Amino acid sequence: MVVSDQYSKKPHLAVLPSPGMGHIIPLLELSKRLVIHHGFHVSFLVITTEASAAQNQLLRSPTLPPDLHVIDLPPADVSHLITDDTLVLTHLCLIVRESLKPLRSILTQLDRPKALIIDPFTTEAFDVCRDLSIPVYSFFTPSTSLLAFSLYLPTLDREVEGEFVDMPEPVQVPGCTPMRTEDLLDQVRNRKNEEYKWFLYHVSRLKMATGIFANSWEDLEPVSLRALKQTRFFQDMPIPPVHSVGPLIKETEPLTESDKEIMTWLHKQPCESVLFVSLGSGGTLSTEQLTELASGLEMSQQRFVLVARRPTDASASAAFFNVGSDVNDPAAYLPEGFTKRTEGVGLVVPSWAAQVAVLRHRSTGGFLSHCGWNSSLESIVHGVPMIAWPLYTEQRMNATMLAEEVGVAMKPVARGGERVIGKEEIERVVRLVMEGEKGKVMRRRVKELQESARNALNHGGSSYDSLSLVAESWKDELAHEVLEM
Repeated sequence: MVVSDQYSKKPHLAVLPSPGMGHIIPLLELSKRLVIHHGFHVSFLVITTEASAAQNQLLRSPTLPPDLHVIDLPPADVSHLITDDTLVLTHLCLIVRESLKPLRSILTQLDRPKALIIDPFTTEAFDVCRDLSIPVYSFFTPSTSLLAFSLYLPTLDREVEGEFVDMPEPVQVPGCTPMRTEDLLDQVRNRKNEEYKWFLYHVSRLKMATGIFANSWEDLEPVSLRALKQTRFFQDMPIPPVHSVGPLIKETEPLTESDKEIMTWLHKQPCESVLFVSLGSGGTLSTEQLTELASGLEMSQQRFVLVARRPTDASASAAFFNVGSDVNDPAAYLPEGFTKRTEGVGLVVPSWAAQVAVLRHRSTGGFLSHCGWNSSLESIVHGVPMIAWPLYTEQRMNATMLAEEVGVAMKPVARGGERVIGKEEIERVVRLVMEGEKGKVMRRRVKELQESARNALNHGGSSYDSLSLVAESWKDELAHEVLEM
């Protein structure tokens, strides 16, 4: 595992994501940019415990650049810690804690990289790296709005009694847009459970980072980025420098035979006429809600690609740890006769689809999305307006921001007091986005941000320059160390 002589002349970094495609993908894309655009050698440390099929496929791609080395951490035994009732974040954090026990030895074998880049839930690395004198940077994988909230949470925790969801007014993060309590992420809705304690623990440690990378750019989240850099509260904290380096999304992915069939079908459809329906790598619907969604799609008479996953009434995040391995027959759970009645207009795909390839296709004109941050960025980068269908974690916050602040999404509304969104509302929103005036306004706005995103990442753009600034500082420090030897 020691870095070989052929890389000794290149500055060496290590990157450590937590499990889950929402964490793996953006940190892998950051690693690629550091290798390709900035001349680094990167060791990508992978937590293998309960790794999903989709994660394994992604990290074994033959297209990874030569100077990006994927290093598997030894699997950890968590069977005695996790039960069927363990919530998803607690589950993830226990896997991370147990998997990082050999981290000190691994970093030592790697000859102590110049820096370690972690994500929000691998903060145990701070303690190891402090002893090894390795600076740690945090790549905050969700939105910058959630970053600002997370940095404010320890203060909120000290000052507010009772539950945040019971507060009479929206949460006012200093310098940011007020946040409705009903949009708060799941992990802070019950301060008595383990998920809240884990989330508070990790975000409280963000201040220990040497710097924070944000997967966003100035035109997308100007308010929260300005607040982090200029508001007195964050200056007095103080927080580490925040570097906006996004949008970093998956640029390519291998196509399976099923994906190729989707592409063939899309080739035959008119430009921007197809609604892509996919609720993320881990999202699932209840049986009743999936029935209403399918019925609403059928009633709308719009073309669609539906990525179908077996419904469950247990948890919206039920598929989080088995992404890509949920083999199923949609005919067993979709409304009887649905695939037959929508044949030619719709295409049903079980479990998983090459999302970037579909969003990039000229025939895709809308995206019914769970509003995970990766999916939201992918939709914007490819100029596709969204129907916001949040399921868990911070997705409600993202959905509200994308609809009300950014102007690239529309949220369907459940009838008063009901948890299920009815088929009539789904039909209405699908028609509005795909052929209505509201959809045209959203499409124009998302095309503007598509161009803005491209400019930000190009040489001389704000995100490119932001990453370059940090990369050059690492190289300067390395050169100084060599001179002192």
